[in-house]
Amino acid sequence: MREGKFFKTVIGGREVTVETGKYAEQANGHCIVRCGDTMVMTNVCMSDQPRPGMDFFPLSVDFEEKLYSIGKIPGSFKRREGRGSDKAILTSRLIDRPIRPLFPKGMFNDVTVVCTALSVEPDIPPEVWGMVGSSIALSISDIPFAGPTGAVVVGYVDGQYVINPDSEQREKSSMHVTVAGTNEAIMMVEAGANEVSEEIMLGGIMFAHEEIKKIVAFINEIVAAVGKPKREMELYHVPAEIDADVRAYADKMLDEALATHDRTERQNNQDEVEAKTIEHFAEKYPEKDREIKDALYYMTKEKVRAKILDHGERPDGRKPDEIREIWCEVGILPRVHGSAVFTRGQSQAMSTCTLGTIGDAQKLENLDEEDVRKRYMHQYNMPGYSTGEAKPLRAPGRREIGHGALAERALEPVIPGEEEFPYAIRTVSEIVSSNGSTSQASVCGSCLALMDAGVPIKAPVAGIAMGLIKDPEHQRVAILSDIQGLEDFLGDMDFKVAGTSKGITAIQMDIKIKGIDRQILTTALEQARKGRLFILGKMLDVIPGPRAELSKWAPKITVIKIDPDKIGKVIGKGGETINKIVEDTGVKIDIEEDGSVYIAYTDSEMGEKAKNIILSIVEDVVVGKVYEGPVVKILMSNPDRMGGRDRRPRRDGKPEKAREEKKEEPQQLGAFVNIAPGKDGMIHISKLSDKRVAKVTDVIDVGDVVRVEVIKVDEKGRIDLKLLEVLSKASAAE
Repeated sequence: MREGKFFKTVIGGREVTVETGKYAEQANGHCIVRCGDTMVMTNVCMSDQPRPGMDFFPLSVDFEEKLYSIGKIPGSFKRREGRGSDKAILTSRLIDRPIRPLFPKGMFNDVTVVCTALSVEPDIPPEVWGMVGSSIALSISDIPFAGPTGAVVVGYVDGQYVINPDSEQREKSSMHVTVAGTNEAIMMVEAGANEVSEEIMLGGIMFAHEEIKKIVAFINEIVAAVGKPKREMELYHVPAEIDADVRAYADKMLDEALATHDRTERQNNQDEVEAKTIEHFAEKYPEKDREIKDALYYMTKEKVRAKILDHGERPDGRKPDEIREIWCEVGILPRVHGSAVFTRGQSQAMSTCTLGTIGDAQKLENLDEEDVRKRYMHQYNMPGYSTGEAKPLRAPGRREIGHGALAERALEPVIPGEEEFPYAIRTVSEIVSSNGSTSQASVCGSCLALMDAGVPIKAPVAGIAMGLIKDPEHQRVAILSDIQGLEDFLGDMDFKVAGTSKGITAIQMDIKIKGIDRQILTTALEQARKGRLFILGKMLDVIPGPRAELSKWAPKITVIKIDPDKIGKVIGKGGETINKIVEDTGVKIDIEEDGSVYIAYTDSEMGEKAKNIILSIVEDVVVGKVYEGPVVKILMSNPDRMGGRDRRPRRDGKPEKAREEKKEEPQQLGAFVNIAPGKDGMIHISKLSDKRVAKVTDVIDVGDVVRVEVIKVDEKGRIDLKLLEVLSKASAAE
């Protein structure tokens, strides 16, 4: 049996082991990271040759959630894992973002990173160990990689920062921040928080970086022991001769093309310069269109960045901290529970809010020990027309899922609790025009839609995307507020910050260079705070707070509590009772295991009727109480028991002479009355009147509606009734 190599360290107060060299020997790099009973295996591979025609680095990262890791069989028809859950996709993005900038520029070989959760202890989530494992596997492989990186999660519990908090600490924590970085700088931040201050957030990020430095040192020890030599790569670059010729020919034309502040005009000018340049060099550099375009791209990047750093002039003419023109509107869709449009420059989000019962909450099958139910859902869609592209619609990709999750994280802290507002809530942001910061436009638009729907959110939330232009040679830095598409494309950072006037609720930071320091983070957070407050002011000018009443199209919900042991009575055999209530009243009913009953209705009278029916089912029948209900059955005597005894032995064992059976008609003994759904009581014939009654049907019959009084409830729950009044006759109704 092959022996592997083991390495140990302590991260966040827990022992962590890394094993490599025993399994997956054909992968370029392999390791299994274990913390407690949580184990994540990571394997990385690289193709031998670059992918033909590729103009971006083809890195593929997948986090595989295997339900065997928690002892579950998948609930799908095929009983196997299928498409990754949203959480798996978000984890894949977390792994991807800090490592992507650390591969060599001009490398177009396919690289795959596959992290598989083999075993999961509920107290120790596997996601961060997938991030650490990917760094280890890449660092010890022969794949060129400028790591290692480290990653941790930071919580804030009782005024103290906690590394990789356990489940109890996560419940108490006011923030959940995932941080990744190298020994020198921060590479990635993903955070959700309960309105924490910029100071607390910054402190948490820097606290995480100190632990990351220890992880990086540990990985370097592993690399020194088992790391492979890095493969020599032939990297793509623009040939120096082509680069020089293109610069000489197109320099002045490109300056003129970029002089306008109008995006469409600027793009048309750039396209014209590109066409002229390719035509000019068609004979000298045949079949070198890609190299010519790349040379123009690098020239454009240099010129745009120089304008910002040297003159403080952005492509659209704004100052570094200036925000684009904002306008908003609400209530634009008449039948929708809540709707809004948020516009900032050329970025525009049309958001809607839909309210449903708790039963509409999303149920998730993931690696948590218990099934998770998500009551607030945010979804983000960005069709091709938002950027003027003619392309077919597709299922939501990783970008859409990631942006939706970010907006959801930003708004979730202000969503009212279930006891205060017993609804499932879905917001959807349709990006109808895109030019940067659309994820944050969706935060603002959805917040407006929530308020338009009358959801009593705790505070309004706005979001802003910050950018960075850094000149490492001269140590010059420009931090940009509300970046547009070109600034994101040509810049060094995309730093999204959302929150209320009180504090931060969500952060997502991606770095394209090899990290940023504390000073840049401090400045960016403060500039983002000022921008956020400005945007909130614009939003509140349109709608100052949640509407006092829900839309007339939204369901109204009444919540009652019943004894959990009586849930079965409300549901009835095969759902018969509850289905009858729904059929008769038109309401929607959801029942929780704790006995909470949610009744959703648009007709108040029917909602009250359904509530009373349910209460009547579960309430104990009280002697002396008066009920009304229909007669459902006449109780007859059993004719089989009416005759004499036949051939029964005498005491002396001799057979008794059989008597001739008497043929007697069955007699009416009483009637059953339905006093509540699933609850019948009996009126004996003697309780129908003060006078003697020969036949029950002389007084009442099936279908009659009567008023009765409870005179007895025996130990088996059987109910005896006394007739007080016949309210209506079935024959009369017919």
